Amino acid sequence: MYDKTVRRRRALLALLVVLSLLLLTAYFGEAPSGHLHGVQRAFLTIVSPIQDGANKALKPVRDAFDWFGETLHAKSQRDQAVKQESKLRRELVADQAEKRSYKELLALYHLNQLGVGEYRPVVATVVGKSPNIWYSTVTIDKGSGDGIHLNDPVVNGEGLVGKVAEVAPDAAQIDLITDSTMGVSARIGTSNATGIVQPKVGAPSELLLQYLPANTPANKGEYVVTSGTVASSDESLYPPGIPIGQVTGADEESAYKAVTVHPLANLHNLDSVEVLTAAHGSRAANLSRSVAALEAGQTSTSESGGEQLASTGPGG
Repeated sequence: MYDKTVRRRRALLALLVVLSLLLLTAYFGEAPSGHLHGVQRAFLTIVSPIQDGANKALKPVRDAFDWFGETLHAKSQRDQAVKQESKLRRELVADQAEKRSYKELLALYHLNQLGVGEYRPVVATVVGKSPNIWYSTVTIDKGSGDGIHLNDPVVNGEGLVGKVAEVAPDAAQIDLITDSTMGVSARIGTSNATGIVQPKVGAPSELLLQYLPANTPANKGEYVVTSGTVASSDESLYPPGIPIGQVTGADEESAYKAVTVHPLANLHNLDSVEVLTAAHGSRAANLSRSVAALEAGQTSTSESGGEQLASTGPGG
């Protein structure tokens, strides 16, 4: 039964193929005005309106499918563009950070040519800042384990930043030059007269170079640098010639000759600094120790002299 059905289907298929070949042969063999061409024209006349109507009816559906397809494609392109933009942004940030670090290190190298060669510079990264608007202290990731000592000068590529105030084995706290406890012996670059640079009260981003001799010339724009001297026992012996800032004008409120100074170092944007450490036995270390000892001796002498005067006074 199954074999008969298969044979019938095959015979029908063969018959249809033969009829199709005959019709095609007859169609291409007859003239355009023949019967088969007429049947084709009649069929097209009937079917064309139906096909046109179906096309118009299905056009919104096709447009909807096209819109969805284009939307999905656009979203895919957008996602790829966002990923590419994120990648380029990361590369740009990394490149800018690398260039900035290189620029800072290059500036530090240039600063090291100003006469601080007797010191052993320790490059450190700022890992903490004081939370108030004054930014008077910062914390770095190097400490006594790296050879850093109390009162060591701290600089960056722009100039003086401050000094070491506290030291731990693997970290140190830096008092910036705008801190209220700071005082730096300094001079105006064109003059030998020295004064003390201290923070200007009420102006967290400005300094004051005061106690200058009355006849000291001070022109706007002149550079203020460390003098290489000390005025008190708790002051660091900064190497001479480190840039501190520029004169912005005279200060009329001070009782002494004084000028306002704008720091060269951007203390609100410190990333890397350099601590100038003096190796044990070096000239810089011996000089700092000698100055500290002399200052301590002068202090003790004045105190003993005061006690002696008190004991020899009336009734002594």
